[in-house]
Amino acid sequence: MRYDFLVETYETERIKVVSVWSEFRDEDLTVRPRVGDPRGRSVREQMVHQCVSENLWFIGMLGIDVNAPPLPATETRLEFMKRYAEDSGKRLAVLRTKDDSWWESETKFFDVPRSRAWVMVRRTAHTAHHRGQQMAILRMLARDLHSNYGPTADTGGLMQNHAPTIYGYPSLNALLAGETAGGAKTPLPGAAGRAVTERPDKK
Repeated sequence: MRYDFLVETYETERIKVVSVWSEFRDEDLTVRPRVGDPRGRSVREQMVHQCVSENLWFIGMLGIDVNAPPLPATETRLEFMKRYAEDSGKRLAVLRTKDDSWWESETKFFDVPRSRAWVMVRRTAHTAHHRGQQMAILRMLARDLHSNYGPTADTGGLMQNHAPTIYGYPSLNALLAGETAGGAKTPLPGAAGRAVTERPDKK
């Protein structure tokens, strides 16, 4: 099926969302990019937006309804992670059943006609955009970051310096189990004092 790559991308993107959320602490949920400026979503508001907007996109644009409330009953970091993991897992299962004609058929992207494949690409970009904002907040909080795509400063630096990719957990199930137990992420080596930059004149 020519659109398997979209299903595979959604499968990995949902893991990346929960992985970034696992790097926060409950006391971080009220943090905004700039104190007192409501224009920048708090960590909790980012989680709410991811859960609610994805639910609305899938129902309204892709016709996939998991028949579950998009938000957890208790809005803690762990409960957001569990709620999103469960609902996105159900969406993934439905996506795996769709054929090429479904992906190529037209739907409405707000008020513009688009193919379902086009909508799915845009949804992935939307999710990645907000995840990047959340990772920036983690840096503002002076937190370490495991890999989300490839190496980070905390896994050793840059790819060209042979820094490794180190995920917090080997799977989504392991992540949820580890965080439920209080945290069991893979240790990070750090950047050993090196600047993480592609400019060769910077040390």
